[in-house]
Amino acid sequence: MAEIKKDLLIIGAGPAGLGAALYAKRSDLDFDLVEKQMAGGQIINTEFIENYLGFEKESGFSLIEKFVAHCQTLDVSVKQYCGIASVQEIKEGKDRFFSCQISESEDHYKVRSMILASGASPKMLGVEGEKRLIGKGISFCATCDGALYRDKVVAVIGGGDTAVEEALFLTKFAKKVYLIHRRDQLRAVKILQERAFENQKIDLVWNSVVEQFLGKEKLEQMVVKNVNSGRTKTMDVSGVFEYVGFRANSGPVKDLVKLDDGGFIATDGHMQTSCPGIYAAGDVRSKALRQVITAAADGAVAATSIDKHLRGLI
Repeated sequence: MAEIKKDLLIIGAGPAGLGAALYAKRSDLDFDLVEKQMAGGQIINTEFIENYLGFEKESGFSLIEKFVAHCQTLDVSVKQYCGIASVQEIKEGKDRFFSCQISESEDHYKVRSMILASGASPKMLGVEGEKRLIGKGISFCATCDGALYRDKVVAVIGGGDTAVEEALFLTKFAKKVYLIHRRDQLRAVKILQERAFENQKIDLVWNSVVEQFLGKEKLEQMVVKNVNSGRTKTMDVSGVFEYVGFRANSGPVKDLVKLDDGGFIATDGHMQTSCPGIYAAGDVRSKALRQVITAAADGAVAATSIDKHLRGLI
């Protein structure tokens, strides 16, 4: 087993982790930035970003490429674990070091501090047929799989920004997109709502929830219930894209830090958790707004705060 000692370990290479790495490097901290997949997190699955300051319209993949390239100018690299390894366990030691084991790897970290920038993962509906048909018609990424449904009927479940953005994206390929929402109005920002209402390919299904997915080898139908009347109907669809919220990837520290009711990590204004030395940034953190711009800012604050923490200034 290879033991690696560092001042800081940054877990996750999305906008929060990369922002933290940039500021950690500028503070001359000895750190590693680890990621179980490719750098970028959820941003790489976003077709266009229109609300990151300085970029009027940029694809998520292109924007993250710029983030990574900027870090590389300072010799900051992402240590990837080939998609099979992840942070397995984090423990607090008596020697004021945190112990962190990477699964499927011989690497074992002992660090003085860490930043959890591990993001969040999509929630599932938990209805009959869902698990069996994931990857066989049920998806969580329209940007990834939308082109598979050219000239077919698909559905998007949800009413927030992401759901509406992905429904609009799917109209490039599908002949019809059902947008199914459990309430009678969308939660998405006004400009996205207007685009959805104006798009003739989008058919809004209000006050409704999915109760069951049907299909043998692939998704063929879904059973939808109106929450007001209780009536159900069976709808023919080739693909369904779920956007009903996210769960925090906070598992490795759930016994060390305070979490909110949704499992997101509580922090103070310095991004410090209830456990001194452990900080959180980005979507894994309990916060009002989860956007690329706020994630990058969280990372910068966390790394700057850790520099002061390690020097005994806070």
